[in-house]
Amino acid sequence: MTEKPDTHSKTPLRKGFLRPAVRWLAIGAVLLWSLAALILLAARWIDPPTTAVHIQRHVQAWIHHAPYHERYSFIPLGQISPDLQHAVVAAEDARFYQHHGFDWHEIEIAADEDLEGGRVRGASTITQQLVKNLFFGTGRSILRKGAEFTLVPVAEIVLGKRRILEIYLNVVEWGPGIYGAESACRYYDGTAARNVGREQAARLAAILPAPLKRRPERMNKYSVLILERMSQMGW
Repeated sequence: MTEKPDTHSKTPLRKGFLRPAVRWLAIGAVLLWSLAALILLAARWIDPPTTAVHIQRHVQAWIHHAPYHERYSFIPLGQISPDLQHAVVAAEDARFYQHHGFDWHEIEIAADEDLEGGRVRGASTITQQLVKNLFFGTGRSILRKGAEFTLVPVAEIVLGKRRILEIYLNVVEWGPGIYGAESACRYYDGTAARNVGREQAARLAAILPAPLKRRPERMNKYSVLILERMSQMGW
């Protein structure tokens, strides 16, 4: 007669291992979230020296042994052309000054289009994109979305709209190794961000949804749409 394995003796051991592991994972998650919240608070006064996207691109270049030159220059919002500010808002988040971090109207439209089997529509706000740029890089996951969802209200409260826009315009990716409005304007147009005109601004804003693939000289169709939206918004 064969003896049955003693499963009862293993179950307590498994539970004894899982409970501390889950507890430490939860503590780690809370600590990381708290650190991110503190970084956002500090960003109210301190310009971010780098972001998760910047680090991600460095690592990708190192893995693929590709040449990589980073252009990153942080300047005050007052030194960025109002036309460029308005073009980016019109292109990326037309209701930026009306919502509190999440544009539920756009989210509803995106969900309806997704359910109908149509083209999936992006609904991320500038605040959401800033949080993603600072902490999460370009990857996608449910966990990342959950963490982003909890940090967006913190960014809205501690930074405010002006500082959110200022940081976003300075850290966002505008091409391979090109970060921020000043670097983009000097690279593509050979001028400072304060000197960019309306049409130049619209072409630069049209790059943002796919900065590694698009170039401003090819963005005429998209830039016309952005200019029309700017006019509709009273700019």
